Amino acid sequence: MMKKIIGCLALMLSISCYSHAQFSQKQMPSVKVKTMNGQTIDIKELTQDGQVTVFSFWATWCKPCLQELGAVSDVYEEWEEDYNVRFIAISTDNSRNSAKVKSISRSKGWPFEVYLDPNEDTKRAFNFVNVPYVVIVDAKGEIVYQHNGYVPGDEEELESKIAALSNVQ
Repeated sequence: MMKKIIGCLALMLSISCYSHAQFSQKQMPSVKVKTMNGQTIDIKELTQDGQVTVFSFWATWCKPCLQELGAVSDVYEEWEEDYNVRFIAISTDNSRNSAKVKSISRSKGWPFEVYLDPNEDTKRAFNFVNVPYVVIVDAKGEIVYQHNGYVPGDEEELESKIAALSNVQ
């Protein structure tokens, strides 16, 4: 009985350590996504320009995702001008819904880049389960912030993180 308990504790500890290591990663993983035109690109390449980059992972069926992207859309041009930030929305919808992703992004008039991840490779690489999921990458290409979920007002916290990284208050 004692061996089973010790074995279970050891297993839980190793899973916990692995999960923490995945969550606390600093470097951007190398993951392929698709442009709206079907071209493949590594998301790591999207952070090579020396500016703060925000990735928002979302899905067409996710109401909080659409709320978050709508809220960011309203302020994105200001953020871009004030903080020189790049905002990238990556849909985790499967390939059957790629037309829906294009339709939604066009109808909403989102001013930021939208990419497709039909195989959910980003979910595995960043070790998240639910969308919306936000990752901020600093000018050096290091992950400095990760957040899961959205409630109205979260975009203000996001802006304060971006401002701090951009050295603008």
